[in-house]
Amino acid sequence: MPTPITRLLVLQHVPQEGPGRFAAIAERLGLKVEVLRLDRGDPVPAAPPSGAILLVMGGPMGVADLGDPRWPFLADEVRLLAACLRDEHPTIGVCLGAQLLAHAAGARVAPLQRGDPARRDYEVGWGAVHWLVDPAQHPLLTGLERCELVLHWHGDACALPAGAEHLAATLACPVQAFALRRCVGLQFHVEVDEAMIQAWLADDAAFVRRAEGPEALARIQADTARFAPQVRPRWDRLLANLLRQAMAAGTPR
Repeated sequence: MPTPITRLLVLQHVPQEGPGRFAAIAERLGLKVEVLRLDRGDPVPAAPPSGAILLVMGGPMGVADLGDPRWPFLADEVRLLAACLRDEHPTIGVCLGAQLLAHAAGARVAPLQRGDPARRDYEVGWGAVHWLVDPAQHPLLTGLERCELVLHWHGDACALPAGAEHLAATLACPVQAFALRRCVGLQFHVEVDEAMIQAWLADDAAFVRRAEGPEALARIQADTARFAPQVRPRWDRLLANLLRQAMAAGTPR
């Protein structure tokens, strides 16, 4: 018999990239939220956590940093995610978390490039994602439109893992969301609130300017004020869909 899910276990890599709205939605669904601060020395679980959804958050490091002594937890996370894939353990990866999940599944993760000849590219700021399946026919996307506005904040991208369901894309980054067994990866962000975005703009200002130019900070601030209140109910719908679907069958014993 599967173990009922009662917890959301979060792996956090940096102070400003916590679970955000995932925590509020999880608590609304009756889940206890536990956060492991890997950046503060909390150990990565040795095995998929019984009775818990695993949520792996973002961060400025990447798959290319595996083996870097600044982030010794990355290799342990890849081993844990490989076990989650093997055991069909409910797992959600966001941004870096999605890239680590793809890497654990054997897919390539590399700097985002676009054009011919290829040039280095980034996705930072507000933009649309297009679902590649009909939201009305998919339990993870029910209640959403075929195109939704989200927040992008990345310079790496992953290929679609073998056997994965391709859920979303943008022109710049073809793999924006995928599902593989009971694991889901989201390259984009729907867990953030206005305060988190402001913190990211302050902490990551140099990256934003490098990615999108000198006017990007002001543009993202203006877009956040304009769009965040409108999209919050839809983002919460997606977060609830992800958590409910993960809870549905419990975890393997």
